Amino acid sequence: MRTRLFTLGLLGAAALYAACSAGDAGSTIGEEGGGGDGSTTTTGNTGGSTSTGEGGIDFSGSGGHQGGGFPCDDTVTDFDQDGFSTAEGDCNDCDPNVNPGAVEVQTDPMTNPDMIDEDCDGEIDEVIPTCDAGIFFDEIDAMKAAQTIELCDVATPGGKDYGVLQAFWGHANGAQAVPAQQPQFGMQADFGPNVQTQAGDRMLVLSSGHARLPTQANAATNNSANPQGFTPLVPPAGFPQNVPGCDGGTDIYDDIALNLRLRAPTNATGFKYRFKFYSFEFAEYVCTNFNDQYIALVNPPPMGSLNGNISFDSNNNPVSVNLAFFDVCDPVANNDFAAYCLTGCPAQPNPYCPLGPAELAGNGFDDAFGSNFEDAGGTSWLETTAPIDGGSEFDIRFAIWDTGDSAYDSSVLIDGFQWVATPGTQIGTVPPPPQ
Repeated sequence: MRTRLFTLGLLGAAALYAACSAGDAGSTIGEEGGGGDGSTTTTGNTGGSTSTGEGGIDFSGSGGHQGGGFPCDDTVTDFDQDGFSTAEGDCNDCDPNVNPGAVEVQTDPMTNPDMIDEDCDGEIDEVIPTCDAGIFFDEIDAMKAAQTIELCDVATPGGKDYGVLQAFWGHANGAQAVPAQQPQFGMQADFGPNVQTQAGDRMLVLSSGHARLPTQANAATNNSANPQGFTPLVPPAGFPQNVPGCDGGTDIYDDIALNLRLRAPTNATGFKYRFKFYSFEFAEYVCTNFNDQYIALVNPPPMGSLNGNISFDSNNNPVSVNLAFFDVCDPVANNDFAAYCLTGCPAQPNPYCPLGPAELAGNGFDDAFGSNFEDAGGTSWLETTAPIDGGSEFDIRFAIWDTGDSAYDSSVLIDGFQWVATPGTQIGTVPPPPQ
């Protein structure tokens, strides 16, 4: 059983180290592009990337179609070869980014006056509705979990529409969880008074402990009764991934995953979502065996991903206790940074805890032992953008686990899934001959 350091004077200046090899600025994987300070940034096989301004992961790449199709003959059946003919509702058979299988792309009329009805439903630039109102925090239906992150559309197997084809709870290695590991997942309206949803009325919480608030049954604590016991579980291939120079455990415990199979809109070039990671392992267990991790595995793996994982920092480290973006913490309570590190110990980040402890309030990460001496920390909201081919089917697995032992839990908030898509064009005609 591990214990915490509560006596501030035991540490001294020599025990304070900086972030464990994790980058503090953006980087690029691919042909071009770059990141901005204070963000994590990756790219796919083509295209550049920039920081989000709040910190995040931008993983842009190829996909979708070239718009336009000029000149064209829209009397030819499926002239643009997007899988839809005029008889099937294609309202612009000259442009593969316009058809009933496309997603509507909102444009700014001030900068782009040619607003287009990409999905051929008779409406132009309509707001895509959310669908998570009224979902209970302890709902067990995995399709409802998809709705909490704004995946509202359900696709038809073998069809041409886009959306969710399958959703189920499982382990981090993809095996189905039987029974569903409630309360390791929750569908929360907030995560305390200072952390709100990024879209809609609910967000998804996954935890290696309990995804519950202090006011709810089975409330989260630093060590939520080890929901899956003390036996190591089978990790995904290539994980847990350790930070170079730091000790790292090889066993995982108390994992939970939401598995989704999706079909992308025909005009999609990618997707993005937002997440926020918390851990009771921070700050004293930085650069130790207890490097709890969160990953988002995509299959087929996009070019530039790490073992299929699309959420990692600028030094290719997964989202974990060793990530450089633990900006949410109390610099007084967390003055034991990397206190249990033995080798390769990093220096304390500077600035340290720039966002303070406000976003730890009211969610169990502020007072787990009934005192203010308990360590915990979190990231700000970060964003991942990944490339995808329009109309393709793919799997994404959001997973979290304890590393090294089943003590001191971690949680991740996931919200605001959006398709990244190419806007359509006006119906084309053969241009006049040159004068």
